[in-house]
Amino acid sequence: MSQPAPAVRVVTDSTASLPPSTLERLRMTIVPLHVHVGSATYLEGVDLAPDQVAALVAGPDRVTTSQPTPAMFAEAYARLADEGAQEIVSVHLSGELSGTVGAAELGAREVGVRVHVVDSRTAAGALGAAAEVAARAAMNGATGEQAAALARRTAGASHATFLVDSLDYLRRGGRLSRTASAIGGMLAMKPLLTVEDGRVEVLAKVRTRAAATDRLAEIARAQVRGCTSPVVTVHHLDSAHDAGELAVELTGATGVAARVTPVGAVLGAHVGPGLLAVVVADTDAG
Repeated sequence: MSQPAPAVRVVTDSTASLPPSTLERLRMTIVPLHVHVGSATYLEGVDLAPDQVAALVAGPDRVTTSQPTPAMFAEAYARLADEGAQEIVSVHLSGELSGTVGAAELGAREVGVRVHVVDSRTAAGALGAAAEVAARAAMNGATGEQAAALARRTAGASHATFLVDSLDYLRRGGRLSRTASAIGGMLAMKPLLTVEDGRVEVLAKVRTRAAATDRLAEIARAQVRGCTSPVVTVHHLDSAHDAGELAVELTGATGVAARVTPVGAVLGAHVGPGLLAVVVADTDAG
């Protein structure tokens, strides 16, 4: 006999990079972003498999993205209300990087159930960890307000550090801060980037990819030591081998099993092939 749905349900968006098993176990709902390739439009995670993303991003047609419509959110919220949800917690990609959270707020006005919209001020696995913590709390009887507060706390205690082969994709999409864009253009440097207060900023500048990968691991190890209950995710785009090696190294060094997850088309379009990232989230941030 299946477990009854919790009174509080959690919604997030497709950039959270959560595995399907987690979504199913915690009764979470995903609202997908749009991916535009030439004249074609796809729904992230619905029409595009992870192994298609790198080829599209590296292909001849420019890949752009857009947030879900308010109607898509309203539809998802109404469906959950029909299933018995009394409150909804909707946790999303930083409002500095996307209009997704704004669309969620507009969609929430169209339904009769209370929706707590959370701007995570972060992305990828850090967003995913925040939504996952909220969903786990909801499954254990938390109120919507309590689950939303946990999502904000977890997002605020998460660190996303990433290495890209080129800043051209981020610069073209306007996702770099002005300072980061200027610094990142320095000749023969591999900047390590982070999401700080919702924006992409330069964390460090390293001369080679190998050295940058070592520095990425060093930063992640220090971040894990500062966590009470760390979750480590290694993201990649067309860098599965490097991501696997980094995950093994981090697992051995920290004792925390690092999971490897390819990023979806939306983040892939903005970072480009060669992405290697580590997200360290504290799921028991005090």
